[in-house]
Amino acid sequence: MKATTRAHLSVLFVNLLYAANFSIAKQVMPEFIKPFGFIVIRVIPAAVLFFLAAFLIPPEKIKKKDRNTILLCALFGVAINQLLFFKGLSLTSPINGALIMTTNPVLVLLMAAIILKEPVGWIKYIGISLGIAGAMLLILLGKNFNLQGGNTEGDLYIFLNSVSFAIFIILVKPLMLHYHPITVMKWTFFFGALMVLPFGYNEVTAVAWSSLTFNLWLCIVFVVVAVTFVAYLMNVFALRHLSPSVVSIYIYFQPVFATLISMALGEASPGWLHLASAALIFTGVYLVSKQNIAGINNTENS
Repeated sequence: MKATTRAHLSVLFVNLLYAANFSIAKQVMPEFIKPFGFIVIRVIPAAVLFFLAAFLIPPEKIKKKDRNTILLCALFGVAINQLLFFKGLSLTSPINGALIMTTNPVLVLLMAAIILKEPVGWIKYIGISLGIAGAMLLILLGKNFNLQGGNTEGDLYIFLNSVSFAIFIILVKPLMLHYHPITVMKWTFFFGALMVLPFGYNEVTAVAWSSLTFNLWLCIVFVVVAVTFVAYLMNVFALRHLSPSVVSIYIYFQPVFATLISMALGEASPGWLHLASAALIFTGVYLVSKQNIAGINNTENS
């Protein structure tokens, strides 16, 4: 299997995990664990997992010129990103969160064009537009859509999280050309853990651990292992072989996956809406992936 094919499958699986996370994380917070406390519980164990995984690869030393970039990755990819996302999700609804996160590929496209000098052609604009249309069609016209549970403050946090994650994707891309993904994530999460600990320490110490049921523990383990350790690792692996705009457009699969999960649980049945939205999203991803990323390919070959 080609490396680019594995990269596409990786980022597809990542967005399946993210789709499930919207609902699973809400099972735990804010009723049982406050959002900032949940971030500490999420980030520190994930950092430990990355350090353990680092024993499986040859040791690498981060060059001095890249250390500031690692710190910025920790700030935007772990601290700001996760603190704002969980805080926002604790205030607003999963539907609102999914809608606002559709801004991410557009933000990544603009930042990649400005910072990485990634060429942006009309095919890519059409692809992202189709992805937005497919996601909006499924979310806005779905029979379960409603704005109940929305919150302006929470929506703002989710949007700022989207901006932060877009910056992270742009920053981490060049690092993937020189280091193993585990090396980058090990240090990103190490410094990210130091950044989030002051914000969530009090909330962690306030958790009534004895009140957590077995199902709640499963939710916590899923968020730590699958949505954090596995998802971040597979995302940065994909960035070794794909451009940031290609990786980011896969976010439009999240509402599709959420619908499929509902179908599997017997909560929804397939219809024209699902087929039409999936067709738009698949077409959009294909068009964005099809356009050659000349600037990044040149960097990779240098």
